[in-house]
Amino acid sequence: MKSDVYEMLRSQALRLLQDSDVGLGDRSAIRRMVTQIVEAYQIDAISGRGSKPLHDTGAMVDRLARSILDYGPLTPFMDGSLDYEELIVHGAEVRYIDERGRLVAHPEPVSEAEVSHVISKLLASVGASIDESRPMIQTQVLDGSGRLGVVIPPIADRIDVTLRRYRAKRETFAELIGWDTISTEAASLLASMVRAPTGVIVTGQPSSGKTTLVNALLRATPPSLRVIVCEDTPELSIEHLGAARWRTRPDAADGSGGVNLRDLVRVSLGMRPDLIVLGEVRGGEAFELTRAGNAGCGMVSTIHANNARQGLQALVTTATMVAPNVAMDHVRHVFSSIIDLVVHLAKEPGATSDDGLGGRRQVMEVVAVPANQGVEVDFTVEPIFVRDDFGLPLRWTGTPLPGELEERVDRSLRTLGTTSRLLLEGQRSLL
Repeated sequence: MKSDVYEMLRSQALRLLQDSDVGLGDRSAIRRMVTQIVEAYQIDAISGRGSKPLHDTGAMVDRLARSILDYGPLTPFMDGSLDYEELIVHGAEVRYIDERGRLVAHPEPVSEAEVSHVISKLLASVGASIDESRPMIQTQVLDGSGRLGVVIPPIADRIDVTLRRYRAKRETFAELIGWDTISTEAASLLASMVRAPTGVIVTGQPSSGKTTLVNALLRATPPSLRVIVCEDTPELSIEHLGAARWRTRPDAADGSGGVNLRDLVRVSLGMRPDLIVLGEVRGGEAFELTRAGNAGCGMVSTIHANNARQGLQALVTTATMVAPNVAMDHVRHVFSSIIDLVVHLAKEPGATSDDGLGGRRQVMEVVAVPANQGVEVDFTVEPIFVRDDFGLPLRWTGTPLPGELEERVDRSLRTLGTTSRLLLEGQRSLL
C-alpha cells in the first residue's frame, strides 16, 4: 500500500514538473512543489477522501525529492556513498556486489517505473536513450567512472540493469598476500616479470580479482619504465608511475569520432613503450596485441576465462574474429611467442564456503607459456604455481621458468643480486 501511494505521488510530481517552468536545477522550488503535493494528499487522507494517511510526511517529501532531484533509492550507487563493485537490478529487485565480492540485497524499496526513470536520467546525461527500437545499450556514465548495461522489454521480461562502478584502487602485493590471494613467491615472480619485456595475461571470471591483481602488478613496476595504459574506463592505478593513460571514446550521434581499444593499442605500439597495459581484451584489440612482440615491449592484459589455457584460446579466437584471413595456427604461434605467463584467478562460490557467503578471490594457477615450435596444435603450458582448492596454499610445483624466459628475467634481476630461481624457492623476495 505504501509503495502504491509513493508511486502515485511520484507520478503526480513528475507530471506537474513537466507542465511547469521549474527547472531541475531549482532544487528549492522542486522541494516546495513536492511538499505541496504530499500535504494535499495528507489533508484528503485525514478527511477520509483519500487513502490511508501517511505516518511520516517529511520522510515522503524527502523520498520524492530525492527521486526527482537525484536517483531515488539508487542514489547511494551513483554518488559514491556506498562502496560496491556492481549494481544489479531486475525489475524492482535491487542487489549489488559489495567490496568483499558478496551478492547483497538493497533494503530500500523501489518500483520498476522508478528504475526506468533513473536509467533514462543516466542515459540522458551522456546523450543516449533506450526504447523499443533500441532495447539494449551499454555505455559509460557518471563522468566515465561507470559502465552501464541495460536491456528492456520486449527483449527482457523486465528491465535488466548492471552498473559497474570503477574506482582506481591502489592494491599492493603485500595486501594480496595478507588476503591469501597470492603467495609471496608468486608475487615476487610477477614483480620480476615487469622488469623485463615479458607478456603477462591475467584470466578469470567476472569479479574474480583480475583488475586488483593488475593494480598490484603496476604498483611493483619500476617508475623508470614508459608505460601506456589503454582502457575503456579508468580503473587502473598508475599515478605513481607517471604513465600515459589512454581512454576509448564512443561514436558521436552521427556514428563518427569513436576511438576503440584496437585504435589505442595500434597507436601505442608506435610510441616506444616499455610496457603496454590493456584493461581487458574483448574485441579487435586482441589482433593488435600480436604485434607487441615486434615492438619489443612488455604487455599486461586481462581476459575472461575459466582457466589459464582457456584464456589463451579465447585470445586466439577473439583475434581471428577480426582477421578471418589469418590462419588460427599462425595467431596461436605468435601469441605463444609473446605471452610468457598466465595468471588465473577464481572467486569462491558462496554455496561451497563454510559461511555460505564465499567471496574469496584467489590465484589458482600461474603457468608459463613456452613458444610453440611450429608443430603444436595447441598452447603448451607449464604450471609454475598451483592451488588445489580455495583456502589451500598456492604452492610452487618445483618447475623453473622455461630456459629463454628464465634468462631474460634473470638479466633484469642482476642489479638486484637475485635470480628467478631464488624467488621461486622463497630464498629472496622483491616485496
